[in-house]
Amino acid sequence: MEKGFVKVYCGEGKGKSQSSLGRALICASEGKSVFVVQFLKGRTSGQLSYLRKLEPDIKFFRFEKEKAYYENLSPEAREEEKINIINGMHFARKVISIEECDVLVLDEVLGLIDLGIISADDVIDLIDRKPENMELILTGRNLPEQIIPYADYISSLDVVKMPENL
Repeated sequence: MEKGFVKVYCGEGKGKSQSSLGRALICASEGKSVFVVQFLKGRTSGQLSYLRKLEPDIKFFRFEKEKAYYENLSPEAREEEKINIINGMHFARKVISIEECDVLVLDEVLGLIDLGIISADDVIDLIDRKPENMELILTGRNLPEQIIPYADYISSLDVVKMPENL
């Protein structure tokens, strides 16, 4: 049985989600079952419809219902989306508890901590529940200090130079 590591892609730079999806593609090409749960992406149709072409090799899940990003929603819509996001976290917990996949990517889960939707302890709880052979990949801009000891691999993507219109 191969050990499944906890990997984190964080930082101010672009490419965290792409790095996690790259890893997902590698794992799927090795015959591993891969689930990707995306948070804070809204229901942007173009990107999600393209990613769905990778199914059934990689299964994608988004629980948010609004097309707009969470930060751009009205306070009322945010409250509704918060319920959907929490449902996504419950789904991730269930996937872990029944060992439904070999690789679980929680894209932008660290952003949920920044927004106060979940706590770092909630993420640590998921890590603690992870089966030994399941790989867990977390992404988000900021990595709370208390999660660092639980990660086996941390990659920080930082901006060195960026044009204004990017």
